[in-house]
Amino acid sequence: MLQPNNVVHVAVGVVRDTAGRILIARRAQHAHQGGLWEFPGGKLEPGEPVLQALARELEEEVGIRVAAAEPLIKIRHDYGDRRVLLDVWNVNSFSGEARPCEGQAMQWVSAGQLSDFTFPAANLPIIAAARLPAYYAILEGPDAETVIANCRRIIDNGVKLVQFRAKTLSANDKQTVLERVLQQCRHHAVEVLVNADLDLDISQAQGIHLSSRALIRLDRRPPGMRWVAASCHNSTELRHALAIGVDFAVLAPVMPTASHPDTPPLGWQRFSELLEHANLPVFALGGLSRQDLVRAQAAGAQGIAGISGFLA
Repeated sequence: MLQPNNVVHVAVGVVRDTAGRILIARRAQHAHQGGLWEFPGGKLEPGEPVLQALARELEEEVGIRVAAAEPLIKIRHDYGDRRVLLDVWNVNSFSGEARPCEGQAMQWVSAGQLSDFTFPAANLPIIAAARLPAYYAILEGPDAETVIANCRRIIDNGVKLVQFRAKTLSANDKQTVLERVLQQCRHHAVEVLVNADLDLDISQAQGIHLSSRALIRLDRRPPGMRWVAASCHNSTELRHALAIGVDFAVLAPVMPTASHPDTPPLGWQRFSELLEHANLPVFALGGLSRQDLVRAQAAGAQGIAGISGFLA
């Protein structure tokens, strides 16, 4: 665990304009990690609240005044010569026009373009968090037509990230239904991850989702995937997910669930404690609905994952 007295605490802003573009800037050559790109922000003064530091740094660096911000992710990283705690916030509302107040190079880029730039190592989970939405729907159903209908409802509810986990379908139906789901989602710019336990051709999908059993069996990230996600239930699984390079995790169950009545829920306090050192985006799952998003983000989550909650 990193101790407060030897960690540089930094407030960081993922600043988005009205078109959804994200502001990045290049670090000065003489600075630590100089010449690399970063999300704007800076160190907290002694005793300074994080949001106050974020507002001060963004005004000093890029000339904007924060109107509203929400927590995104916390990252702890040891560079060898320095330890940092990056306290990252989404800034979707601000006044003023961004400009390079310190003479730094600066660009507005789409979330998809972030991987084209070289960032410090500690920023890589921030890039994943900035690219991910707040909702992750799990697509299931007892038969092919129900799965397809559920997919339509999920899309109609504005969800942009889906896990295909239709395990109850027959072996013959699974591949056919997946192809129909992929076609439907492609038309609506929805990304699809396929549960690794299904043993399907996923070459047209955007990623793979590892069950906790599949996760623990691996010693490296599955190659060739835009997204690799994993289901986790404890700190051991979260650490392993981070070690093999998973992009994000789902942590469950947060609250009691009818599907797993004998599994003790984590509760929000334990969920938040586990995320303190996760160092990757984590969705909350279990007994939750879309209305729990603010509570989940306050606990450190990327957002909410679920099944029935995205069908209403």
